[in-house]
Amino acid sequence: HMEKHPAAPAWKLVATESEGTFCHKPCTVSGGGKSEISKSLSNSIIYGNYYVHDLDSDLDFVQKILDYDYRKRWQGDPDRTHPSRSILSSDRTLGSVIKLVTPSPLYTDEFNTYINTIPNYIKALVFMVKRFYQDSWEGNWRQHFTVDLINGKPGNEINFNNRKIRPSFLRVGFSEDKKWRVFKLRMDFMPSEKIQKEDDISASVLVPANQLSYLNKEYTNSSYKFSTNCEYRFFQRPDEAINKGYDKQAEEDLSSNNLFVTNYAPLTKDDVQALKDDVMGYISYTDAVKTHIDDFLEGDDTYCIVSSEPRIVNGAYSKNPRYLENRSDFIKPLTNYVADLGVRFARKIPLGQEVLMPVNSVLAGRRNNPPGEENGKKILPLSVYNPIHYQELPELFMDYIASLTGKSPSTTGAGSEGALTKGPFNMLLPVYDLNNALLSYILGEYHGFTTPAGHIGSDVRVDHDISMLIPEIWTRLNEQERNPKNLIKEGSLEKLHDFYYDDVLIPASRLGYRVTDTFSYTYLGKIFDEPQTIFSQTILKPELQNLKAFADGVLNITNGHKTAALSYFKDGGVDEAIPPLKALLNIMAYDNDDITSPEVRTLFTRESVLKSEWYKKRLIKKQSIEINLIEQKIKNMEAFIANPINKSIVTSDGLAYKLETANITLKYLASKDYLNSLVGTLGADDVK
Repeated sequence: HMEKHPAAPAWKLVATESEGTFCHKPCTVSGGGKSEISKSLSNSIIYGNYYVHDLDSDLDFVQKILDYDYRKRWQGDPDRTHPSRSILSSDRTLGSVIKLVTPSPLYTDEFNTYINTIPNYIKALVFMVKRFYQDSWEGNWRQHFTVDLINGKPGNEINFNNRKIRPSFLRVGFSEDKKWRVFKLRMDFMPSEKIQKEDDISASVLVPANQLSYLNKEYTNSSYKFSTNCEYRFFQRPDEAINKGYDKQAEEDLSSNNLFVTNYAPLTKDDVQALKDDVMGYISYTDAVKTHIDDFLEGDDTYCIVSSEPRIVNGAYSKNPRYLENRSDFIKPLTNYVADLGVRFARKIPLGQEVLMPVNSVLAGRRNNPPGEENGKKILPLSVYNPIHYQELPELFMDYIASLTGKSPSTTGAGSEGALTKGPFNMLLPVYDLNNALLSYILGEYHGFTTPAGHIGSDVRVDHDISMLIPEIWTRLNEQERNPKNLIKEGSLEKLHDFYYDDVLIPASRLGYRVTDTFSYTYLGKIFDEPQTIFSQTILKPELQNLKAFADGVLNITNGHKTAALSYFKDGGVDEAIPPLKALLNIMAYDNDDITSPEVRTLFTRESVLKSEWYKKRLIKKQSIEINLIEQKIKNMEAFIANPINKSIVTSDGLAYKLETANITLKYLASKDYLNSLVGTLGADDVK
């Protein structure tokens, strides 16, 4: 479709992929980015102007880069004779050009040195020429890029075909002095269209793949998880709305009618007039807030709220403002419709058949904080994770069981807090939720990745920037690229190992694997001009910021694992745990076994589960539940039919036929065929 550029006098032709990415965010604690994962990145993009130092000399530099001989850039391939594809060739993508001039350990030292001599603004100019280049120019590209004459001299703001160019930028965290870390996006970058499928409460089911039709052929899971919302509205905390004009969606929502909010200041006419009189602040708002302010000042209401003005508590703005957001799929149903229709066409799904959208990525979120103090209470460090971690199931579920959170705006401190630890939502023991959750991962062969909110290490504050960025990367990766085995093999993920600090063993291996600069080089170029600059070594390796805080953070996590696991021994839940979970709880609580031993790791494989007697008992239990249910329904129908008073209803409603059908169903449910059909499902716990 055609879409007008938000800031430039131009239109773009925007393509839509038929297949989306369902990013499931389970066990994500308060402040971990549950809602941010589905917020459009377009609200966070900053538009600027494009400047050159001296147009002629800068374009001369670009020409040298275009003419450079790139044949001998690879290590181990010094005798390559066939020429590289031209940078401007239609056979080379913009992403390929970005990789070409990005330092890499695969390149020779000489070539990396050459790349590092190219100023960033010259690289960006190369990418811009590549973005706009057309074969019809036949190499004569310079004439399309000009600057205006100002006072008779060439200016510095570059034009393309006599129109202004509006490059886009994205904030990715803050520097130590609280300045924004801003990075230039690719010229052809378009934010993903997002549909929020989950928030605080969702329901899910696991279905064997052999019982499903018309799935994406790239999917290889043996069973699939399907998840759906249980809420009509989401209880959102718009953290970024305090920055005027930054969160455009929140400003629109918070300026609307029929709104429920909490922890926002009740502003009087004088308060709102003061906001308007602050001209520089007022013009930073989006049009929705400006209209809201003007309407209130002209209307009869006594109070109103404004998106940037939380309630003041103890002399400071509340860090937990909230509002009920209407689900976007209700407000904008066309987005859902287009998504479903695109998949239907791509998979050739006949009308009348359901369009199936299973979970195909797991991206849980953490809330991390550096060491600190609040209200005289010491806050232990938790910021030991880099932007993306992958953990195999034992380590992943240690984190899920504990659901550790750092200092969050919506909590009074730090500790164990999360969906699996919240008793008021479920009257059953938490262990039953854990049984089903762990089984769904094992049987569905799902891989768990996690992203941080808050801080990375002691010094780097990221708020929710990573929560919003990573889904943009993930949706641009195919199934093979997201596979952790491939990421490990290519060096995009590195394993953390235990180490000693002050003669104390620091079990850093529990953090699993984390992304490397190879990941940045390989995949961040899908979004940014300078992918190697996004995640510095101190971001990729938080221990380089403060080794003591890193060691303390890992020990804090280990102690949190122990505390959480012991609660399952206190409430007797450990006795109801499935064997892999029981083994994990024992390791967390008492270090009874070596988590790296083959015997323990085997417990978490699909093959081991399918062969086990305990899993067969779960299937038999599920079968008996279904049999008991249909038998009770048959008894109810037989009693209803036998009562003479119901004779006319029995005839008109065809209850005799329904009874016959129910008996046929009972026969099937009691058969081996039905029991076999349950293989790959969760079965059922024998709840005491």
